[in-house]
Amino acid sequence: MHSRSLSVVSRTGYRLFSLASVDRVDEIFCSHDEDTKIAERLFSSSLVAVVTASEPNKLKVCHFKKGAEICNYGYPSEILSVKLNRSRLVVCLVDSIYIHNIRDMRLLHSIKNMAPNPSGLCTLSLLSHLAYPVSTECGELQIFDAANQLRRLKLKAHDSPLSALNFSYNGVLLATASEKGTVIRVFCVKNGQKVHEFRRGVKRHVSIGSLNFSTCASFVVASSNTETVHIFRIDPKAIEQAERRQSIALDAASTATNTSSSSDDDEQVASDPATGGWGMGFLAKAVTSYLPTNVVTDVFTQDRAYATIQLAEAGLRYECVMAKLEKETRLLLACEDGFLYIYSFEDSKGGECKLIRAHDLRTPLHGITEVDIVGNENDENTNSLNVNMTKSMLPAPGTYAGVLKGRPADRMSADSDWCHDLREAVEYPVKVTVPIYDEMQFPPVKPIAVE
Repeated sequence: MHSRSLSVVSRTGYRLFSLASVDRVDEIFCSHDEDTKIAERLFSSSLVAVVTASEPNKLKVCHFKKGAEICNYGYPSEILSVKLNRSRLVVCLVDSIYIHNIRDMRLLHSIKNMAPNPSGLCTLSLLSHLAYPVSTECGELQIFDAANQLRRLKLKAHDSPLSALNFSYNGVLLATASEKGTVIRVFCVKNGQKVHEFRRGVKRHVSIGSLNFSTCASFVVASSNTETVHIFRIDPKAIEQAERRQSIALDAASTATNTSSSSDDDEQVASDPATGGWGMGFLAKAVTSYLPTNVVTDVFTQDRAYATIQLAEAGLRYECVMAKLEKETRLLLACEDGFLYIYSFEDSKGGECKLIRAHDLRTPLHGITEVDIVGNENDENTNSLNVNMTKSMLPAPGTYAGVLKGRPADRMSADSDWCHDLREAVEYPVKVTVPIYDEMQFPPVKPIAVE
């Protein structure tokens, strides 16, 4: 049985959970530590990157199974986000990004003097492509090759500043949303061409809470501060068509077309096979004489949600992912109210997803704490689900000064020891039943803060 992992941060530390099935959530670690801001686990490994509220400039790299801190690193300002894969660890500050080799924490590259990024918005693919915003005036982003330390594409995804972005697990696609939150766009990472444009809703200035692809890259899941979670379906043919187009970095005409169609509310219909071709464009122009441009765009070029989830209450933050549990596709919603919600999903027909289980993660789990939707004779609190949900100085590149700082004196001279700990934490035993691409098919649920 393959598991999923979930990390929960709070004022009393962080906790790691394993999801083996719809009915089973196991607590595998609890730090019982100080107020924790960030706890990013590397897939199913023992490595966890931790940032606490008392030391927001310090990154602690821990081996949670040993209950030990492997090393730590200091930065010139507060750490806003940490992203990691099996080769790179990326630390994002408000105006800079630091890229480390995860095997020895060597600093490989730093990106400085960036446009202010107060939310630490960035995303790292399994192929080590890094995307981050480069403007506070519009939704322009940079795709950076963190494996080879090279700049790739610069793309204007929206007219408004970005609020969310994420790569697909195969690294082929990039999904984006702006601060307006009404339109979700999907781009081809290879050349920056637009693959899809989805309309999330009609409300203006909606805050996007999470934006994630399914592991097969066939769906995109978007949550917001509204009561609806949207699941959009990606057409493989649209991906093929986008990949055949020339890179926007090489074709000025493509760049102009992409920019002109990037407005969140006033997009124009392109004469392109992916959006209906010449015939659809002609029809749209005819209708435009009677209807506003944005209405025409809404009707002819923007795809609607394939499936939805109706939440009990708006205003809460959810981290949503789509994963396989017991060979069935499920939607997992980790909420700031301390619950993990599991919904059904029909791959073939979409529609409204049904809540099938809710797990209470607010108290220490001695085994499993769960809420059965259909009722459980052994649980007197099964009706609780029916009530309303609540609410330093940076070391020089290539040195280990910051890494070694704070380590016990008897280990200061043993670089090989902590490098061994790092490698051991990054790796994990692969069972015969688990394919080598397990991390792509079974990614972790992202951490979410619990008030």
